[in-house]
Amino acid sequence: MLDTDLAELYHVTVKALKQSVRRNRGRFPQDFMIELTLEEAVIAQYKAGGKSSRSQIVTLKQGQNPKYRPFAFTEQGVAMLSSVLKSPRSVQVNIAIMRAFVEMRQAAGTHKELLRRVNDMEAKTTASSRTCSRPSES
Repeated sequence: MLDTDLAELYHVTVKALKQSVRRNRGRFPQDFMIELTLEEAVIAQYKAGGKSSRSQIVTLKQGQNPKYRPFAFTEQGVAMLSSVLKSPRSVQVNIAIMRAFVEMRQAAGTHKELLRRVNDMEAKTTASSRTCSRPSES
């Protein structure tokens, strides 16, 4: 999750969120959080449905131009973030986010199981059709 999304959920500014993270840098190893390059930030914004940061009269839209490198947090980084922000809101948001991660893992597991079953059925069907299409030996 990106810092802008988390700041919105936690009802804090991106600046306050980043300050808290920087003050507690030791709690956020590389497998908990990374700082995106500006190119990655533009790509992430575009994939998330963001529009161009410039209007027809060539002015910047506030908050949409990634002039600062955003942080991207893993599930563990999000969990650590609630301990750094230390507000009742952060605890509630963290619980909701952790539940969402659990649901995503369960959905992914379901899809893997369905894919395995389809592949098994396909293999059985292919094997059956090979048996049926062999010419009989007389």
